[in-house]
Amino acid sequence: MSIAMQIETENAVPAASNPIIEVKGISKIYGSDIVALENIDLAFEEGQLTSLLGPSGCGKTTLLKIVAGLLKPSHGEILVKGKKVHGPGPERAFVFQDFALMPWANVMQNVAFGLKMQGVGKAAREDTARHYISEVGLSGFEQKFPHQLSGGMRQRVGLARALAVNADVLLMDEPFSAVDEQTRRKFQEDLMRLREVEKKTFLFVTHSIEEAVYVSDRIVLLSPRPGRVSQIIDPDIPQDIGPDELRRNDVYLDTVESIWHGIKKYVE
Repeated sequence: MSIAMQIETENAVPAASNPIIEVKGISKIYGSDIVALENIDLAFEEGQLTSLLGPSGCGKTTLLKIVAGLLKPSHGEILVKGKKVHGPGPERAFVFQDFALMPWANVMQNVAFGLKMQGVGKAAREDTARHYISEVGLSGFEQKFPHQLSGGMRQRVGLARALAVNADVLLMDEPFSAVDEQTRRKFQEDLMRLREVEKKTFLFVTHSIEEAVYVSDRIVLLSPRPGRVSQIIDPDIPQDIGPDELRRNDVYLDTVESIWHGIKKYVE
C-alpha cells in the first residue's frame, strides 16, 4: 500500500486550505550561537491534529512554546487566525508534560482555574469544569487533590483544564510520556474520541513514531538541531476501523517503518 509522504523544500509553506496557525520564517537562537530552529515555515489546518516528531533536541517543544506565545522567536512570526502572536492568548491552551497542576487546589479548582481568570462566575465555571471532568473520565474525583491522584489521572486533569477554556487550539507537549504503556494507549484512544467531539485543532509533540502515526492527521518531521522541516507525512490510514485493528493495519505499520528509516540515521 502506498504512503502519502511529501518532502517540502526549504522556505516552502505546506498547502493548507483553511490554516488556523501560520508559522513564517521562525528561527530560535539561544545565547550567541545555539541555533535551535532555523527558518521554519508551516501552516496548520483548522480541525486537524498535527504531530511534531523528530530526534531529541530538534526543537519540537521550542516550536510549540513559540506558537503558544511562551517563547519569543529570534526571527519570524506566528499568526493565529490571521493575527500575529505576541504572547499567550485565549485562543490557545497548553497541556504540559509535567501536568503543571496547582498542588493546593482540588480537581474542580484546577480545571476551573482558567475560567476564573477569564472572569466567569463560580456557578458557570464549575458547571463547565464538571462537564470536562466527566469527559476525561474523572467524575467523582472533583474534590481530590493532585497528590491523591495517579500520574495518568493528573494528566487527565491537565487536559480537562485545557478543554474547559474552550480554546480553538490545544498545544500538547508530550502529554502521555509520564504514564505507563497501558495508560498511554488508553489516552491515545481517548484523544481520538475527544477530537471528534470537540472539533479543536491540536498541535501535539511526541517522541513516539507509533503514537504520532496513530493519532495524527499530519506529521511534521523535524531534522536534528538546528531544527528544520524535513518531511510532511500524511498517514493514509482508514478511519472506520477499531483501535486494535488500526494498530495491525498494513498502512499504519508501513508508515511507522518508513518514518523510522527517515529518523534512524540521526540516532545511529
